[in-house]
Amino acid sequence: MIVEAENVTIRYGRMTALDAATASFPEGAVGLLGPNGAGKTTLLKVLLGFLAPTTGRARVLGIDVAERPLDVRQAIGYMPEVDCHIPGLNAVELCAYAGELCGMPRIEAIQRAHEALYYANLGEARYRPVETYSTGMKQRAKLAQALVHGPRLVFLDEPTNGLDPKGRIEMLQLIRDLSRKKGVNVILSSHLLKDVEETCSSVVMLAKGKVVRQGTIAELKKAAPDLYEVRVKGDPEPFTQAVESHGAKWKPMNDGLIEVSLLNGAGSESLFRAAADSGVQIRHLTRRAPTLEDVFARAVGAE
Repeated sequence: MIVEAENVTIRYGRMTALDAATASFPEGAVGLLGPNGAGKTTLLKVLLGFLAPTTGRARVLGIDVAERPLDVRQAIGYMPEVDCHIPGLNAVELCAYAGELCGMPRIEAIQRAHEALYYANLGEARYRPVETYSTGMKQRAKLAQALVHGPRLVFLDEPTNGLDPKGRIEMLQLIRDLSRKKGVNVILSSHLLKDVEETCSSVVMLAKGKVVRQGTIAELKKAAPDLYEVRVKGDPEPFTQAVESHGAKWKPMNDGLIEVSLLNGAGSESLFRAAADSGVQIRHLTRRAPTLEDVFARAVGAE
């Protein structure tokens, strides 16, 4: 594991931002998923050594964060959610400065700054002041400064925030290239499930400061309940009550459809039994594969 957090708790007075969070991040691209306020950024700040946990410990690239926080910050790249440019600096100067902060000699830092900016598709604009950039360009400049020192691991905090569709596609392409072709490990913190599903192979899910699910996306989908879309002829209320009596869960959808989650391997025959018990006819029945959104909604609902 490249990152491990064990029973990490962060409290601000009476508020608990992280509640005994334990998570393991394997190599590759890992999504840190959760709604706004779930504790994602707080966990990243613990892993960076910016926040000392009330209880628990963390290791990044084998380094104990509490003992050697500066070594952790020199070893990894960090793309924060908020803007991090320095007014008056152009992109080359900004990235070179970030490289020097990580211990690079100035000449090497400048050379690497040019390379990182070209990689982020900012080569033609690298001498412009960063404050004149569009939102998409600022996001790519933040990515470049996170990569300038050639880290094995990067933390990306909401990298597609505020981007238009074209900018989002460009950013996700860069993230995929980093993890799949450049061999850089990525932890992508986001509340956007589609972004994570398009770029990551594993996830850690947070809700209300707790880790509620973790593992590969494929494994989590496989372990999810079977999902059926059902339309009945007749009053659906007795049918949904019968569905619940068979231990299943349901929710309404558009066009009179009902989504039913079947647990413990229960098959579609349980739906026909529920229909018979409630005196309705099933007129439409479709099974669909669970998505990451289904897994996440169930995890957060359980919490």
